[in-house]
Amino acid sequence: MAVDPVCKMEVYEKTVNYKSEYHGKTYYFCAEMCKNVFEENPQKYIQQSPNRLFPGNRNGKIHGEVRI
Repeated sequence: MAVDPVCKMEVYEKTVNYKSEYHGKTYYFCAEMCKNVFEENPQKYIQQSPNRLFPGNRNGKIHGEVRI
């Protein structure tokens, strides 16, 4: 199990459709939108603490369900 660095959703590495490499490490994403956001500024997401971007997303809900 991996964690999407943008939205913090848990994803399965073997079945995920979206992934990106950065400095030799593979990052996995729940959706194309999260992958694109990450690729615009990877440093922003690999240095932040968990749940910083979407503080209410602690239970793996989809972006539209998150209340900030």
